[in-house]
Amino acid sequence: MIKKVAQVSLGLFLALAGISHLGSNREEFRAQVPTWLPFDADFVVLASGIIEIILGLLLIALWKFRSIIGWVVALFFIAIFPGNVSQYINGIDAFGLDSDRERLIRLFFQPILVLWALWSTEAWQKYRSLRARS
Repeated sequence: MIKKVAQVSLGLFLALAGISHLGSNREEFRAQVPTWLPFDADFVVLASGIIEIILGLLLIALWKFRSIIGWVVALFFIAIFPGNVSQYINGIDAFGLDSDRERLIRLFFQPILVLWALWSTEAWQKYRSLRARS
């Protein structure tokens, strides 16, 4: 039951974060887009917001495919990590993170999100059991 609540909570978190990409926090998210990406920052923010909404809804609705979705969400969190690193390296103020210390601490939350996705969806557990059988 705890894992289900954690999975739905993560889904809600992702969906709401995605919605905020499209509106209220759009500028804040633009500040996190690495300058080396060959795409317009606004496009990256909008696309990642739509992806977050979809992933959030999938976490909430598709229980049958929860472990696959868990891996996709974990990979998504890894894929967006360079934005957090860019914010730290370039000293960009966004989301109230206005010091190097705060931006550095923020970096340690991304692995927690990856672990949350893998644990709550039992993706890691399923992977290990499949490996043990082969």
